[in-house]
Amino acid sequence: MATVTISLPDSLKTFVESQMASKGYGNVSEYFRSLIRDAQTRENDARLEALLLEGLASGDGSEVTPEFWADLKKEAAQLLSTRQEKKLR
Repeated sequence: MATVTISLPDSLKTFVESQMASKGYGNVSEYFRSLIRDAQTRENDARLEALLLEGLASGDGSEVTPEFWADLKKEAAQLLSTRQEKKLR
């Protein structure tokens, strides 16, 4: 695991310590990892939303039917199988 060193003014250090105490973090690293994971999740959600909006704006779209879902599941299973085969090589 990599180590990152940061400097904080006393006011932020005090805030971090209060967050650790009130939210049950065991140490400063746990607190910062949590913040980074949350930021990563927000970024991924924003990217997904942008892609969904792009898809909606791209045209008329298709009707979603039970057959559509069956085909999508089949395609996903094939992709997963191919990916697992590559990992075994």
